[in-house]
Amino acid sequence: MSERNDTGDLPVSRVAKVEVIPVTGLGEVRQGDDIAALLSGADLRDGDIVVVTSKIVSKAEGRVRRAPDRTAAIEEETERVVARRGDTVIAQTRHGFVMAAAGVDASNTEPGTVLLLPEDSDASARAIRAKLGRRVGVIVSDTFGRPWRNGLTDVAIGAAGVLPLDDYRGASDSYGNELNVTVTALADEIASAAELVKGKLAGVPVAIVRGLAHLVTDDDGPGVRPLVRPADHDLFRFGSRDVVFARRTIREFSEQPVDPEAVRRAVAAGIAAPAPHHTTPWRFVLVESAQTRTKLLDAMREAWIADLRGDGFSEQSIAKRVRRGDVLRNAPYLVVPCLVMEGSHTYRDDRRNASEREMFIVATGAGVENFLIQLAVEGLGSAWVSSTMFCRPVVREVLDLPESWDPMGCVAVGHAAAPPRDRAPRDPADFIVTR
Repeated sequence: MSERNDTGDLPVSRVAKVEVIPVTGLGEVRQGDDIAALLSGADLRDGDIVVVTSKIVSKAEGRVRRAPDRTAAIEEETERVVARRGDTVIAQTRHGFVMAAAGVDASNTEPGTVLLLPEDSDASARAIRAKLGRRVGVIVSDTFGRPWRNGLTDVAIGAAGVLPLDDYRGASDSYGNELNVTVTALADEIASAAELVKGKLAGVPVAIVRGLAHLVTDDDGPGVRPLVRPADHDLFRFGSRDVVFARRTIREFSEQPVDPEAVRRAVAAGIAAPAPHHTTPWRFVLVESAQTRTKLLDAMREAWIADLRGDGFSEQSIAKRVRRGDVLRNAPYLVVPCLVMEGSHTYRDDRRNASEREMFIVATGAGVENFLIQLAVEGLGSAWVSSTMFCRPVVREVLDLPESWDPMGCVAVGHAAAPPRDRAPRDPADFIVTR
């Protein structure tokens, strides 16, 4: 990887010169071809890194489909759609890669066919390396787009015998500043360098990168798995298609504390919702004090019990119903959304006044939904419980709220203790009426 200088701090490159050499004359690769055998005439030396375009690996492994277009193949290869605009689909594959069209390619293949990614590009790289008979590294590369950047570049989607990452964290730069986040994607850099001599139209699917022998390992190594960022570490894990569906009702929370600033950012999303008459009918009460939270829940519990006894419920039934409030008691953070009618219109008849209030209630619901979605984007789970609506005077008293504020339920907020269960499938057509 890298050495340390005499002070033990500054990483020093071992590289004096790097050469990138195209491997020409391979011809058309077809199903069943042995890629390592095709490279038998190449000037391959110990310490070299062989970069193989995934297309010829897919062809050799029979990952070719007859298809009039890519649509069906993209759907088959997609684990989840991250974003869609027109015919362009950005999808996550089952390998964990997020890429255009789930890696399905209609270029450099016979008309009427498409190429799929190799089933396991790391395994493909290991198989090629084992047959080459030298101490070399092998990278399987493919072309990726990049957020916020125009143009494409090649990255590693499979590797064997190559260090995938160079971790500089803990080292110091020339000014003595400690590096805290610098991890270099070596395998991607090598794949990109190799593409400079392969090109897209030159018919050169393999290149040899020479001069990086210190990155070649004796064993096959971890492949490209370390390069795929886990979803819970990815600040951009939700694509535009995912954001709404990221909101899930979470009823069990871990002990991890909630960042109050994340909740405030979610409030900012909440108050971006539409509302009638250019009003702002939302108020969010953040219950951050553990003492206040306990006092509120105890008072609400007593109010519920009194109401249920007045309705004639048995003590057993009351205990069962009260337990439903445990989701609030187990949450590390509570938020009480409130409706205010400031700016509403007053009419002469009750019908229009009732409709006016309904408009404001709908706007409050829109604000809370925005709030819940942004909590999910912030990595927080939530459960919107209607409990406060049954004892509004108690809630106002404990939280010292104005009489004009109507608590519209309570939101339990925290980090999910476990992944939520899958949603029951719903067909949008069942909820649509066309006139």
